[in-house]
Amino acid sequence: MEIPTQIKRIGDAWPAHNEVLCMLGVGDKIVATTTVAAQRLWMKVINPQMNQAVTAFDNAGVSLETLMAAKPDIVFMNLNNKSGPRIADLGIPVVQLTFNDFDSLKECFRLTGDILGGEARQRAEKYISYLDLKLNQITRITAGIPPEQKPKVLHIRRLAPLMVDGKGSIIDAWISIAGGINVADSGGEVSMEQILAWDPDVIILGNTALAQNGVEDGIKTMAEILNDGKWQRFRAVQQGKVYTSPEGVFFWDRYSAEEALQIQWAAKTLHPDKFADIDITQETQYFYRNFLNYDLSTEEATRIIDGRPPVQ
Repeated sequence: MEIPTQIKRIGDAWPAHNEVLCMLGVGDKIVATTTVAAQRLWMKVINPQMNQAVTAFDNAGVSLETLMAAKPDIVFMNLNNKSGPRIADLGIPVVQLTFNDFDSLKECFRLTGDILGGEARQRAEKYISYLDLKLNQITRITAGIPPEQKPKVLHIRRLAPLMVDGKGSIIDAWISIAGGINVADSGGEVSMEQILAWDPDVIILGNTALAQNGVEDGIKTMAEILNDGKWQRFRAVQQGKVYTSPEGVFFWDRYSAEEALQIQWAAKTLHPDKFADIDITQETQYFYRNFLNYDLSTEEATRIIDGRPPVQ
């Protein structure tokens, strides 16, 4: 594959990777994006160019006509995307990437930085150094926690149908790093009876689960769960240990560069006594200022941590 030496216009079919481009300093070059990325309101705040990018990709595939009209010099997409050959046949270079753990997340940054060249390489290494620092700081503590003292954690990615995240995923990786034990061996659809059998100590709902009824309805959905008799059978609900993952430029918990913040949030959520020194609000502001070139106010940082959209 030949990569253009001058990349001025970028198409990105992988929603999470749009954030990678923003962090590497080329968010203003995104001209074609996905339905999911176009719906990320915080991404539009830190990278207004997203308001001008056309939506050429969705769950059904790609609109070749829309993509060609955007004239991208290169297209990035997830490794599982089947549209790559069709785009390559148009003479547009296609780079397919993926990650499902922290090592492959770092390699995704490095490869993207190498392709973009210039300052993007330095930005990639700066992010990787930060991620490694936080991984080391957290695992230095959680590695010494006996298994019997680690809470059993269930991560829910959809409510209807009820679906969870299992082993071999980035979700399982951050649960483990944060000092928890993922009760789900495999991801997919489960029953309420299976959750009752697992009886998790902590339930974490991905923002994707709460967003099914609209972003602003997430808090209402959470309240309904806590007051629902079916859910009140679970120990985590009875003890008030049900949480929502934050959502910023992308979902912190799911294939996001903000996994660097997620591990800190999760560590403090699961072991508040051991991570009292983490101020997740200040850390979020630091991250956005240094990696996304945006100064969050305390109110904005709080909204992100609560999984809420920016004030319109």
